[in-house]
Amino acid sequence: MSDFDFRPATESDFAAILALNLESQHFLSPLVDPSKLARLYREAAVFQVATSEDLVAGFLLVFGPQANYDSPNFLWFTARYHDFLYVDRIVISEKFRGRHLASAFYQQLESHALAQGVARIVCEVNIDPPNPASLRFHESQGFVEVGRKSIPGEEKTREQKIVSLQAKALERLEE
Repeated sequence: MSDFDFRPATESDFAAILALNLESQHFLSPLVDPSKLARLYREAAVFQVATSEDLVAGFLLVFGPQANYDSPNFLWFTARYHDFLYVDRIVISEKFRGRHLASAFYQQLESHALAQGVARIVCEVNIDPPNPASLRFHESQGFVEVGRKSIPGEEKTREQKIVSLQAKALERLEE
C-alpha cells in the first residue's frame, strides 16, 4: 500500500513545487517565477502532486499537444506527433526518493492516457550533462529514444545540453 496521497496540484502547492524544482534544477529547466508556474498550471493536461506527512513529496507536470507552451523539446514533439502527453517534468523530493513514487506517477499517467485514448507518452532525458538514473528509469518504464536534440545553454556559460527525446507507445485496449 502506498504511503502517498495523489491529487491535482493547486495554487497552494506552488511554493513547495518551486522549492522541489530548485532542488533538482541541475536536471531541469529553471522554474522560479510563480507567474510562469501559474501559466503552466493553466496549460497543463495533468498536474499532480503526491503528498506524505502533509508534505509535497513530488509532482508531475504534463502537457497535451494543444498546449500553449514554448519549450523547444515540447515543440519538437508537436512537429512530429499529434497525439501524445508530454512529461515536462517529474520531480521527487530527495527525502522521498527510492520509494517508487515516480513509478506510481507514471502508472497513473498511463492509465489516464489510455482512458483518454492517447497514443503515446513522451519526454526528454539529459544525455549531456548525463542523467543515468533517469535514463534507466525511463527504459524500465518502456520508453525508447526517438531523437536527440541540442539545447543552447545560458548566455553566460554558452554550454549546450543534449537531450534524448523519448516516447512510449501505449497499447489501446480493444472494446
